[in-house]
Amino acid sequence: MRDDIMREISLGNGEIKASQVALGIMRMGAKSVTEAQNILETVADQGLNFIDSADIYHDGHSEEVFGQALKQSSLKREDLIIQSKAGIVLEHSRTTADGLVFGKRYDFSKEHLLTAVDGILSRMGLDYLDSFLLHRPDPLMEVDEVAEAFNQLQASGKVRAFGVSNFNSRQIDLLQSAVDQKLIINQVQLSLKHTPLIDQGIFVNRFEDEASDRTGGMLEYAQQNKITLQAWSPYQYGMFKGVFIDNPKFPELNQVLQAVAAKYGVTKNAIATAWITRLPQDIQVILGSMNPVHLKESLAGADIRLTRQEWYDLYLAAGHQLP
Repeated sequence: MRDDIMREISLGNGEIKASQVALGIMRMGAKSVTEAQNILETVADQGLNFIDSADIYHDGHSEEVFGQALKQSSLKREDLIIQSKAGIVLEHSRTTADGLVFGKRYDFSKEHLLTAVDGILSRMGLDYLDSFLLHRPDPLMEVDEVAEAFNQLQASGKVRAFGVSNFNSRQIDLLQSAVDQKLIINQVQLSLKHTPLIDQGIFVNRFEDEASDRTGGMLEYAQQNKITLQAWSPYQYGMFKGVFIDNPKFPELNQVLQAVAAKYGVTKNAIATAWITRLPQDIQVILGSMNPVHLKESLAGADIRLTRQEWYDLYLAAGHQLP
């Protein structure tokens, strides 16, 4: 693995270091094992060493394909930092043809979490996960029960580190008050076209909708509490409505993306990545493409440091405002 290509960041408390760009394998279940092997080797050759999954992706098949591809590849387990998530119980009838899945409930019970991790490890052919996240908040979360599950997973050597996904700051505080392990990750939606994390901090003490605090000041909270934010859907607008890059619905944004991309000699995808990594919180960007060419193009943005004006030009071109 060529780890000199891509910038590494410290996750949370610094015990785990990883590439600032990660590969999300939600769609890997639609690929053959050989295709998945090519994807893994392509991103590893560019310095990417972090894999993000969830037990529900393609109803577990994405993890099966990944595990077989890893075994068939030139990579070793220790070459990668592997993460998965659990807590969503699927409603199978709502799974779409392209692998998007939806839950009928959330379940953070000790029994469910322990069983879920065992299933993840079995499908992936692994002995342990580097990090394990609770996948979306469960209103019925009993923090002491989660704490018991985390302790058992850590003591058994099945999980090295823990975190959450799509939590607000108060929910993290509540869970952290009960668990012994430092929560080091919060995975959240963030892209040029999905910026509630950023807008609230810009529109402080104002009446615009952007002033609504939907996360408990998550950007500042994560930075202060040494929690790494992981940005999912970095090229999407809405909730899986589609990509904004080369989308005729967003001509001004694509025009500015192209101008900045031309300056740095990269693609629009790379600049959309660089826009996120320019934030001072060392946010890790999760790429969901299963196209090796697109992945290489996107990875090129990991080490680009946009100027302040370029960052704001892109923010404004995406339709956001400054007060």
